[in-house]
Amino acid sequence: MVYIQDMIHNTQYTLAPYATQPHLSNGRLFASTSCSVRDPFQRDRDRIIHTTAFRRLEYKTQVFVNHEGDHYRTRLTHSIEVAQISRTLAKALHLHEDLTEVCALAHDIGHPPFGHAGEDALNDAAKQYGGFDHNAQALRLLTELEQRFIEFDGLNLTWESLEGIIKHNGPLIGPYADLKRYANGPHHAINRYNALHDLWLQSFPSLEAQVAGVCDDIAYNNHDMEDGIRAGFFTLEELCSIPLVYDSFSELKLRYPKADGRRLVYQTIGSLIGKMVEDVIRTTQHALHAQSIQTVGDVRQSPNFIVSFSDEMELHNKQLKYFLKDRMYSHPEVTATRDVAKTILGTLYHYYFDNPNKLTPKWQAYMVDKNDLQRRSDTVVNYIAGMTDRYASQRYTEITGNKPKWREHE
Repeated sequence: MVYIQDMIHNTQYTLAPYATQPHLSNGRLFASTSCSVRDPFQRDRDRIIHTTAFRRLEYKTQVFVNHEGDHYRTRLTHSIEVAQISRTLAKALHLHEDLTEVCALAHDIGHPPFGHAGEDALNDAAKQYGGFDHNAQALRLLTELEQRFIEFDGLNLTWESLEGIIKHNGPLIGPYADLKRYANGPHHAINRYNALHDLWLQSFPSLEAQVAGVCDDIAYNNHDMEDGIRAGFFTLEELCSIPLVYDSFSELKLRYPKADGRRLVYQTIGSLIGKMVEDVIRTTQHALHAQSIQTVGDVRQSPNFIVSFSDEMELHNKQLKYFLKDRMYSHPEVTATRDVAKTILGTLYHYYFDNPNKLTPKWQAYMVDKNDLQRRSDTVVNYIAGMTDRYASQRYTEITGNKPKWREHE
């Protein structure tokens, strides 16, 4: 058995047999010439970074709306942090780092403005026409709405990248799908693309995609703790009611008794991330051995996630989630902001759906037939989902004549 620290610091390594091999890729929907200096997954990563949709994440809410402060996480910084943690895990497990980064960087690229409040608002408004799903929106962006190439719409990413982005949280159909989320099956945008380019919606994704999924949890739980402390919703000492946080904090206090509070916050969270990463490595190594995983095919045929927390760490992670839900996500200031965000996006959807001629010429052309209500709804959703927080607020003010009623002290 290779020790964790040896794996993390070993820069000379080859891909494991269960890693995704670029030369065995299932290819792209549209034939493409190869690149002499980059493998297919590197090219996918670079294409995502250069998209308009990726740049817009800078002005899309993680928890705090953009105007609330310059130092809070945004969808962009969150995605970069997920990618950084993901690459560390991928290297330790001898997986393909670039494919892992593709899944991490693009896992939230389909989110609308105002975070989960915006997603809920669009889902409610468009319910009659299939609702809204950020994974489906990511697929629309990457295969249709980003128009940067002459030969085709979208980015023409590899099968493995699209599969990993869409399925990083698990299968969408079949016995292992999340029935609560996919009770009515996948979003129609996913089904439509899948008919052209089968992404094997019934199976678990590659280990690279699984790494991105668990690192999303690691990143947002730990960094939301930091943002919550910065916002004054709770203190580090209050977080120490969670045993895992208490252990890391106590170790640091013992080692650095004179350290100031801000540095202790950073170092405690850094310690927590490190413990979670090491736990995932150990747990994944054990699962690979216990299930005799030898190939990528073995990974996809597995009846469960292979990359995961241990039972003990999963319990700690749930404790963090419960604390953040109670003290941050349900905080009156956050819920008040969420209500405003829902009002903005609900108003925008109904306005543009009822007045499709008010859309820009580009989006009117995309609609094709204004009498096709499904297509009209999809067009309005695509338009609104691409907005930043700031742009959505501006459109709301232009339409209603009123500025959004953010918190009074803003």
